[in-house]
Amino acid sequence: MKLDIVTPEEIYFSGDVTSVTLPGTNGSFSLLQNHAPFISSLGKGKVVYVSGGVSKEFRVKGGFVEMSNNVITVCLEVIE
Repeated sequence: MKLDIVTPEEIYFSGDVTSVTLPGTNGSFSLLQNHAPFISSLGKGKVVYVSGGVSKEFRVKGGFVEMSNNVITVCLEVIE
Protein backbone atom coordinates (compact mmCIF):
# COMPACT_ATOMS: atom_id res chain seq x y z
CA MET A 1 0.00 0.00 0.00
CA LYS A 2 1.10 3.59 -0.51
CA LEU A 3 1.79 6.05 2.30
CA ASP A 4 2.02 9.83 1.89
CA ILE A 5 3.03 11.90 4.93
CA VAL A 6 2.69 15.64 4.33
CA THR A 7 3.07 18.90 6.26
CA PRO A 8 2.38 22.44 5.02
CA GLU A 9 6.11 22.78 4.27
CA GLU A 10 7.04 19.43 2.69
CA ILE A 11 6.28 15.90 1.64
CA TYR A 12 7.99 14.07 4.51
CA PHE A 13 7.56 10.57 3.03
CA SER A 14 5.93 9.02 -0.02
CA GLY A 15 6.36 5.34 -0.74
CA ASP A 16 5.20 1.76 -0.30
CA VAL A 17 4.69 0.37 3.20
CA THR A 18 3.42 -2.86 4.76
CA SER A 19 1.96 -1.30 7.93
CA VAL A 20 1.41 2.04 9.66
CA THR A 21 0.69 2.64 13.36
CA LEU A 22 -0.71 6.03 14.33
CA PRO A 23 -1.68 7.86 17.54
CA GLY A 24 -5.42 8.39 17.22
CA THR A 25 -7.12 10.84 19.56
CA ASN A 26 -8.86 7.85 21.21
CA GLY A 27 -5.82 5.54 21.20
CA SER A 28 -3.21 4.05 18.90
CA PHE A 29 -4.26 2.02 15.84
CA SER A 30 -2.65 0.23 12.88
CA LEU A 31 -3.54 0.17 9.20
CA LEU A 32 -2.74 -2.82 6.98
CA GLN A 33 -3.28 -3.79 3.33
CA ASN A 34 -6.96 -3.77 2.22
CA HIS A 35 -8.22 -1.93 5.32
CA ALA A 36 -11.71 -0.49 4.95
CA PRO A 37 -11.92 3.21 4.01
CA PHE A 38 -11.04 5.19 7.11
CA ILE A 39 -10.66 8.76 8.37
CA SER A 40 -9.42 9.72 11.85
CA SER A 41 -7.99 12.63 13.79
CA LEU A 42 -4.56 12.13 15.32
CA GLY A 43 -3.31 13.09 18.75
CA LYS A 44 0.14 13.51 20.23
CA GLY A 45 2.32 10.41 19.94
CA LYS A 46 4.44 8.19 17.75
CA VAL A 47 3.94 7.26 14.08
CA VAL A 48 5.59 3.99 13.04
CA TYR A 49 5.68 2.66 9.48
CA VAL A 50 7.40 -0.33 7.87
CA SER A 51 8.91 0.24 4.43
CA GLY A 52 11.20 -2.26 2.70
CA GLY A 53 11.29 -4.39 5.84
CA VAL A 54 12.67 -1.49 7.90
CA SER A 55 10.66 0.12 10.70
CA LYS A 56 10.84 3.93 10.92
CA GLU A 57 9.27 6.20 13.51
CA PHE A 58 8.80 9.84 14.49
CA ARG A 59 6.66 11.86 16.90
CA VAL A 60 3.73 14.12 16.04
CA LYS A 61 1.50 16.60 17.88
CA GLY A 62 -1.69 15.97 15.90
CA GLY A 63 -3.24 15.90 12.46
CA PHE A 64 -5.48 13.54 10.55
CA VAL A 65 -5.27 10.41 8.40
CA GLU A 66 -7.33 9.05 5.53
CA MET A 67 -7.12 5.57 4.01
CA SER A 68 -8.89 4.61 0.80
CA ASN A 69 -8.05 2.00 -1.87
CA ASN A 70 -4.74 1.08 -0.15
CA VAL A 71 -3.54 4.70 -0.16
CA ILE A 72 -2.88 6.28 3.25
CA THR A 73 -2.56 10.06 3.49
CA VAL A 74 -1.30 11.50 6.78
CA CYS A 75 -1.57 15.29 7.12
CA LEU A 76 0.40 16.87 9.96
CA GLU A 77 1.12 20.39 11.09
CA VAL A 78 4.46 19.52 12.74
CA ILE A 79 6.80 16.53 12.81
CA GLU A 80 8.92 16.48 15.97
